[in-house]
Amino acid sequence: MLVSRRHSPKAVRRNALKRSVREAFRLEQERLGPVDILVRPPYGAVPGRQMIETLRQLLVTVAK
Repeated sequence: MLVSRRHSPKAVRRNALKRSVREAFRLEQERLGPVDILVRPPYGAVPGRQMIETLRQLLVTVAK
């Protein structure tokens, strides 16, 4: 997983983005099965509960 400095110049925020993506994937991993997914957060994305929920909804649509 790669989150560049363009996404956020501070490492703390970049790491929070990565944690949010990992958490969303972890919660939906059983539904997805064997699949490769590339996640590129939009510039200015705010890590947190809302981001995790949005990613989970997107992962559910991929699983169908």
